[in-house]
Amino acid sequence: MGESVQAEVMMSFLVSEELSFRIPVELRYEINDPYAVRLTFHLPGDAPVTWTFGRELLIDGVGRPCGDGDVRIEPTDPDLLDEALIRLQVGGEQALFRVGIPPLLAFLDRTDKLVPLGQERALADFDTHLDEALDRILAEEQNAG
Repeated sequence: MGESVQAEVMMSFLVSEELSFRIPVELRYEINDPYAVRLTFHLPGDAPVTWTFGRELLIDGVGRPCGDGDVRIEPTDPDLLDEALIRLQVGGEQALFRVGIPPLLAFLDRTDKLVPLGQERALADFDTHLDEALDRILAEEQNAG
């Protein structure tokens, strides 16, 4: 089992009512940052842009409008749950993306197998306990010497 989960999904970048184009977006989840997901948008003629936000926001956002501030996610139709809108806000500018929900759910399912939802804290605590235990062992060795 790896330390991270990756997937690539196609999203529609909605430039205006009339204009949209499809872009590849890389989804990434890492065990050492268990609360966050990273989305890297590969915009044509531009350097890739990575956004990091809470995994829980992505999970909730496919079912109901979610988020405030920079990232908002909502299903286009709460009854169908086929597509979601992801709205990214940068200052006065905003970018709107439409994505199929099934590939998002497949990705989230894989993150859940890596770190079950609700277990993130245990994982973070485990790291801390490990560090503390190592510190104690090393301290005892120095005292014994």
